[in-house]
Amino acid sequence: MTQRPIGHFPSWRVSDGLWVCYTRSMRTRSDLALLGVLAVPLLLAACPAEPNGGVDAPPQPTASPSVSATATASAAAASLPAGPAYQSPGGMWMPEQMPLHEATLKSLGMKIDPGSLARLDGAPVAAVVSLGGCTGSFVSPDGLVVTNHHCVARWLSYASSPQKDYGVDGVNAKARAEEVWAGPNARVFVTQAIRDVTGEVREGIEKIKGDVERLRAVEKHTKKLVAACEKDRPSVKCTVSSFFGGGAFRLIEQLEMKDVRLAYVPPEGVGDYGGEIDNWRWPRHGGDFAFFRVYVGKDGGPADRAETNVPYKSKVFLPFATSPLRAGDLALMAGYPASTSRLKIAADVEETATWIFPTRIDSYAAFIPLLDSFAAKSKELQIKTSSQIGGMNNGLTKMRGVVEALAKGGRIADRKKAEAELTAWIDADATRKAAWGGVVEAMGARIAEMKKHREHDAAVREILATPRLLGSAMLIVRAAEERAKPDADRHPDYQERNYKRIADETAALQKAYDRSVEIAVLDLALERTRKAGNWPQFTSGFLAKVSDADRMKRVTGLYDKTKLEDLETRKKLLLTSKIADLKKLKDPLIDFALSARPEQKEMQEREEAVAGAFLLLAPKYAEASRAFAKSKGAADIAPDANGTLRVTFGTVQGYKPKADAPMYTPFTTLAELVKKHTGKTPFDAPQALLDAEKQGRKGPYLFADIGDVPVDFLANLDLTGGNSGSPTLNAKGELVGLAFDTTYEGVASDWLYLPETTRSIHVDARYMLWVIDAVSGATELLKELGQKPAFAKP
Repeated sequence: MTQRPIGHFPSWRVSDGLWVCYTRSMRTRSDLALLGVLAVPLLLAACPAEPNGGVDAPPQPTASPSVSATATASAAAASLPAGPAYQSPGGMWMPEQMPLHEATLKSLGMKIDPGSLARLDGAPVAAVVSLGGCTGSFVSPDGLVVTNHHCVARWLSYASSPQKDYGVDGVNAKARAEEVWAGPNARVFVTQAIRDVTGEVREGIEKIKGDVERLRAVEKHTKKLVAACEKDRPSVKCTVSSFFGGGAFRLIEQLEMKDVRLAYVPPEGVGDYGGEIDNWRWPRHGGDFAFFRVYVGKDGGPADRAETNVPYKSKVFLPFATSPLRAGDLALMAGYPASTSRLKIAADVEETATWIFPTRIDSYAAFIPLLDSFAAKSKELQIKTSSQIGGMNNGLTKMRGVVEALAKGGRIADRKKAEAELTAWIDADATRKAAWGGVVEAMGARIAEMKKHREHDAAVREILATPRLLGSAMLIVRAAEERAKPDADRHPDYQERNYKRIADETAALQKAYDRSVEIAVLDLALERTRKAGNWPQFTSGFLAKVSDADRMKRVTGLYDKTKLEDLETRKKLLLTSKIADLKKLKDPLIDFALSARPEQKEMQEREEAVAGAFLLLAPKYAEASRAFAKSKGAADIAPDANGTLRVTFGTVQGYKPKADAPMYTPFTTLAELVKKHTGKTPFDAPQALLDAEKQGRKGPYLFADIGDVPVDFLANLDLTGGNSGSPTLNAKGELVGLAFDTTYEGVASDWLYLPETTRSIHVDARYMLWVIDAVSGATELLKELGQKPAFAKP
């Protein structure tokens, strides 16, 4: 699927020295907050299905021969702002920081109280929810949520079958009884409270000399806080998240919704129009939106799926805009961005751009064709592999762009220059030097130490994280290992509070799993490891003096004789087994996981030592960076994204991809979309859409400034993975669109914000309503959104 880098990455966690892809919310796990203190570049490369990058940038595809950049630059010239556009400095701000921007927001025309952006109990922020990797927002009092089409892709895959492919056909529930269940691992998280717990978490850690011991102390403090927060409240999930490199911590309380049902999803020819060809590009014409409903028990509280459940009564929901969004207008966005690295040192950035992403691109280049070959075999395999293929393709483009900008475009040099200026400023004052002197060098030394193991560790991650059922086996082994400890002493991932979600995830795996795909993926990972050398010890039996045919035979044997393909067996082992039980089981896949565990554990120990060291170092670097910024007139800087609620703002505006290029205007049109139509994927618009456009059925959705229905628009809002589906608001706090992508020229902004070329891409709310009305005739949905149907029968 397209646009996945902005939100449909799986979430990621460090577990047992291995980053494991998972779909639950990062903010519901106290241990994940500790990732904010890490600046270890090797960790970024852990999961092969996470977006990758490479040395060579891909060719720059045009969206369609019929819609050129020059044409787009001139077609809507009237929509350009008359005066100088607001030059956003970037910033994914914590809600509590928004009062710092009151004067700027008012100068940009904000009509609502800027202080409302800091409040979690009222509009507009209270309407914004996390999907555990994407963002959504309530748009009706009956629990209706809007998000991106690509954010519900995994739910569509779960619900689909060869006989009914919701991913292609979409969902158009005429009544609530027709809404489609999203599956056992679908979750919606509503943030209810955020409390500063910095003192409680960091208490006494400066006195602890051992790095791992220091990390364990923080872990102990966070688990205690989480346990107290969740006590006697089964529907509430709490986490402790770190900010500014671990210099600050917040306890975040969320309501966890478990019954999610798809209400309206446009067909693939709307939701994924342009596919990978248009991905990360402008001009765009994607209708990347979807609606689902949250259900709860009759008592109004979160509940597992049941026919007796009722729609959640959302106290705050976003209204659709009542006035047209224009170029130059203020745009606001709230969401749950996953991760940025702007407060990482230059050595970290350089390692990412020059080794990690190039290494990962090599991995993607191998696995994508393999998965494509299976997807071409049958409809069933196409459904099962679509999410994994989409994520890889999507990440491939993004990380190529990052490497191009950072390594080839001179941005690493810019980062080093900025860091040198910071260091010089620290050293110029005795007080500053006493507080922060030498911190960059100390952090760099720990990163250099981790680089010694990078090739070996990358191989371990690829082998253990890419095959899905093997990943489940590793999870079972780790859970059994932790089960020997009292719950309070376990690694936070494996405390009892998390097992319901883990079990739901292993259940969701059942519909995505295929043995033939799994065998081929694991065999390829082993073959790539053999060619690269530096084998992990646990792979020797598959690689040492073994022919390709014998290796494949041994891999096949793991799956022919395993019992893990049975869901109930997996769940039972996950929830009850101990290490001794697993050894007696004599299951080949479990045995393979047991043999891999020692090296995985060694990786964990190395990473935890660095994390513990950075609990002292990273806060100093962040503190110095904030002080330096304030010395230059800034009110503050935003902490790196960490999966928690953030607010950003800017204006609707175009950009020049290069200094000598024509200006891209900020809106695309329905007529341009039709010109791209070829009748073949990914430019295969539904016939109903083509007919409606040909007949001139535009109604109230026509935007006079461009003489057409606007499809997508650009703004200079700061966003990253996790922001997919984030509501875009106007000066009145009304919904004007949804964020779903960024421009290729700005993808490096996760590491270094680029004001000139970083642009967020949004699907326009007017296009969303036009599709619902003129194309799908979803009358009841329009009415629920407070809209009067212009074309559908009342």
